[in-house]
Amino acid sequence: MADAADIVDATELDAGELEVTRGDAPAPDAKSAPENRATDGPFDADEANPARPYVDLGGIKILPREGLQLRLEVEEGTQRVVAVGLDFAGSTLQIQAFAAPRSTGLWHDIREQIRQQITGQGGSLTERDGAFGPELVAEVPAVGPDGKPVSRLARFIGVDGPRWFLRGVIAGDAMTSDDAQAAVEELFRSVVVVRGNSPMPPRDLIPLSIPKTTAGPSATTAI
Repeated sequence: MADAADIVDATELDAGELEVTRGDAPAPDAKSAPENRATDGPFDADEANPARPYVDLGGIKILPREGLQLRLEVEEGTQRVVAVGLDFAGSTLQIQAFAAPRSTGLWHDIREQIRQQITGQGGSLTERDGAFGPELVAEVPAVGPDGKPVSRLARFIGVDGPRWFLRGVIAGDAMTSDDAQAAVEELFRSVVVVRGNSPMPPRDLIPLSIPKTTAGPSATTAI
């Protein structure tokens, strides 16, 4: 099963690198999110059900469910947690949350950066409307376990929330199975973003932390 982190480096969408070279393309800054986001997710911390037993990762909270494995992806050198990897339904979902302006969104600009990155790797992609609004489906050249060239599929989704942006990268069975796709989409919807009240520059990663039940930053934990 292809890992979403193998498709796009989690650190490559950090603050400074989210700047997009727009050229002649329009630069819309409207928020992009499902109309029912506040009630169906992904949720802001103020919208989440306080009675649910979330796993607290600082800037992100994850709702446990049977068969879900959690991994924390760490930046070498700084040992900073930069992304959450979720293995579920034969698929992987990598999620990251970024600070965003109060009245404008980031997803339209970020899609253009992803497009440049994937095409720069020799991959191809298409843009379509999905469950969360505009999304990208990419086919990226890679090297298989036997050393032979293969293609990996990945789906990039994004939601602009209140002063935050949540990005997901999906790979594995959810790219070809309707049941797995529905399961991973529901998992993404259940995520809670904790932006906090501290000032943060737009496009900065919202800090993540290691839960006390996890052995270390690179551990995989069933939740």
